[in-house]
Amino acid sequence: MHEIRQAIILAAGEGRRLRPFTVNKPKAMLAIAGKPIIQYVIEALSQNGIRDIICIIGYQHEQITSYLGNGSRYGVDIRYISQDKQLGTAHALFQAKGATANEFLVIHGNKLFGPETVAEFVKVKPNALLVRKVENPSRYGVVSVKNGKLIGIIEKPVRPAGNTVNGGVYAFNSDIFSYIDNALDIPNALSAMLRDGKEISVIESQGMWLDVAYPWDLLMMNDTILQNMTAVTSGTIENGVSLKGAVSIGKNSIIRQNTYITGPVIIGEGCDIGPSVCIFPSTSIGSNVVLGPFTEVRNSIIGDDVHIGSGSIIQDSMIDRGCNIGAHFCGCSGEAEVKVDGEHYSINIGATLGEGCKLEHSITVKPGTIIGNYSKIESLKLVGGIIPDKSLVV
Repeated sequence: MHEIRQAIILAAGEGRRLRPFTVNKPKAMLAIAGKPIIQYVIEALSQNGIRDIICIIGYQHEQITSYLGNGSRYGVDIRYISQDKQLGTAHALFQAKGATANEFLVIHGNKLFGPETVAEFVKVKPNALLVRKVENPSRYGVVSVKNGKLIGIIEKPVRPAGNTVNGGVYAFNSDIFSYIDNALDIPNALSAMLRDGKEISVIESQGMWLDVAYPWDLLMMNDTILQNMTAVTSGTIENGVSLKGAVSIGKNSIIRQNTYITGPVIIGEGCDIGPSVCIFPSTSIGSNVVLGPFTEVRNSIIGDDVHIGSGSIIQDSMIDRGCNIGAHFCGCSGEAEVKVDGEHYSINIGATLGEGCKLEHSITVKPGTIIGNYSKIESLKLVGGIIPDKSLVV
């Protein structure tokens, strides 16, 4: 039976539209439900028998290499190749020329794929492209297909001709390198192959496929992962705690009395929650997090080493690692006009905090506010808009 046994993971990119979260970490290392995106990709490959992995790294690469190591704890062997300048996906792939097998998968390390999605692809013969139907095709490369073959691809069209898009998984053989000498992105190489008469099969995936382009996409991705998680509860749970649904609690965490948690919720290791805290569905809490008494959290992502004071409200919000927030913080959700990289969106969202922020007590953050990394806000402030990194609000 024909099976591909090698994968190239493209994980060199920054993800500028995901700032402030990608200022200090690559997009592939953004944490979803307690694990970075690239770990889900590695696990999906491993579960499908792909052990030989080449990871193309670049921006903030040391975070990827130190976290994944040689891959042995995931049952794979990882080699790293650096893309010193992030010029595009084809340029990234070209860095692996001479290190690949004759046939290999190429997969994006900053999209979240389920094992069943990869399973649809390991048995196909090169050249092939995974596609998906989406609601917002103008964000992607829109593909044209005839009789199961690719006939064209247009990147981010203003008026898409359809809703079938490039899913970011490819099956290639070594011939691909002859088409990317001058191409910066893989879709350009695909177009060159078509002009040369090469056939490219199209496989429409029905498995899990999640993309993150904007900060609020992290909440959607987090919700989807939590809906499918297997709850494992350890730590200490005091009397009077109510746990409903799938609630996963890490070791050495303590859930104090009268706390109410409705899953799906994941809480990391070494956390101190409560007493009398309410945590509602689709919430991920990292490790070494402290939630003070009478705090409410719903549909939010809280990173590692975060301290949140008592009587706080956090809704549809994202708080990166190392933040220290005083009592009576309000990050309530609401309809907001948000500007990201020159684009405007109307979304329902709470607060977005980069890492290492220090907020004193009784601070209210308007819906859609983005607070940059290592910013400090003094007490009794109403904050809105986009606060740059390392700001001081007095």
